[in-house]
Amino acid sequence: MVVRSDLDVMLSFAGRTATPARQPAPYRSGGFGGATGLADYLVRERFDILIDATHPYAAAISANAVTAAGLTNVPLVLLKRPSWQAVAGDRWTEVSNVPAAVQALGNPPRRVFVTLGRNELKPFARAPQHHYLFRSVDPVDPPLPLPQATYVTARGPFAEADERALMSAHRIDVVIAKNSGGTATYAKMIAARTLGVDVIMLRRPPAPEGPIVETIDDALAWLDHALTSPTARGV
Repeated sequence: MVVRSDLDVMLSFAGRTATPARQPAPYRSGGFGGATGLADYLVRERFDILIDATHPYAAAISANAVTAAGLTNVPLVLLKRPSWQAVAGDRWTEVSNVPAAVQALGNPPRRVFVTLGRNELKPFARAPQHHYLFRSVDPVDPPLPLPQATYVTARGPFAEADERALMSAHRIDVVIAKNSGGTATYAKMIAARTLGVDVIMLRRPPAPEGPIVETIDDALAWLDHALTSPTARGV
């Protein structure tokens, strides 16, 4: 990784994780108050560039970034890692949202490994016949009103051998996941393929309009070009 000393960077977290992973740059946490709040922040702090590197499923945040960039004329690039693609041996069923994932489980009891954010789990209370293993970065508090639920707190990246051991120990027969892309959590996809476990995959929301790059190196190349453009703020 190349260390850049010529950039003044501020990271922004949504504030949904109690203890964010340590970062090599200053950061803030919490919302801005919508697109106009973000636009006010960009102007007040005199930012030259906005990089939307949010989770691929953070559609509202990405939409606000696009609107704020338009209001302020601050150049924007979207850093969106490529989605995973099913390969031979994968047993994926794609659904549009969490309630659809719950419905896709069916009525007969199953052993379900749920790898979604803790704020997205309430719909599973509608299907109490299943045995659930929930994994999240922060504890699920209060626990869901389910008679058969186990909770694990952990932060990726995860090793494939560990994922396979976890699924085997809990006799998992279906995984529910988002198509996050990247390598940090892909091990569970490999483990599911190896074990012959079904996967219920939440489709990604469509990306907003705007320039999109897939890697950090590509984002830096775009940024260097934008900073030398006469349209960039402060240039």
